[in-house]
Amino acid sequence: MKIVVAYKWAPNPQDADVAADGSVDLGRAKWAVSEYDPVALELARQLADATGGEVIGLTVGAAGIDTPLARKAALSRGLDRLVLVADDALDGADGTRVAAVLAAAVRGIGDVDVVLAGDSSVDVAAGQVALTLAGTLGWLGLAAVSAVRVADAGTAGLVVERELPAGTAVVSVPTPVVLAATADAVVPRVAGMKDILAAAKKPVEVLSLAELSVAEPGAVLTTLATAKPGGAERTARIFDGSDAAAAATELVGALRQSGAL
Repeated sequence: MKIVVAYKWAPNPQDADVAADGSVDLGRAKWAVSEYDPVALELARQLADATGGEVIGLTVGAAGIDTPLARKAALSRGLDRLVLVADDALDGADGTRVAAVLAAAVRGIGDVDVVLAGDSSVDVAAGQVALTLAGTLGWLGLAAVSAVRVADAGTAGLVVERELPAGTAVVSVPTPVVLAATADAVVPRVAGMKDILAAAKKPVEVLSLAELSVAEPGAVLTTLATAKPGGAERTARIFDGSDAAAAATELVGALRQSGAL
């Protein structure tokens, strides 16, 4: 089984400087594998170990995503090899464009059975790339995946568990398929020194956009403005505690009026 993990090398938004007008400066932010993607990496490794398969990391972005630190950070988490699409033309690309480039890279890798991705990226958190990728490839796509395993003998495809508002759904899915994992599907492994040293010896393929046949998306998203989140509107009410029973009655009435009860 050939498994691709689409992950993002992303800046940590906690390091961002936010101006009064809402503009965000990530110039001093530390970069790392996006917070939720290690879950997808771990699920992929477990699935590959169960099937004797291969796990290929795939990420796209500006040329700056190709650094020794970025390579080791991904390859030390259970990947067998890495494919980077590093091109400054992708700086600031929206999710639709990113999905189109990922799709071209997946086709270039060839014979892929499963693409796994995290729930969303830590910096944008739009949660759209995985399912947009599935649509671009013409594959089935499932979000909210909490577990995945190979179907029982005699049955093709995978068995996938999904965490939905109504409960856990267990479904049988054919391959190829794109799966977006929940943030708590598994506990990701912590890379040790042995993993980090081994990462330096694993194969890495670096591609530019010119080397891929990218189908331009029919529509892209344009960010019109950014702004600080508005502060939550809070009210304070003090009840006279001299009469505890009356105060309790007033409190219950106020909570009901606010919709809390």
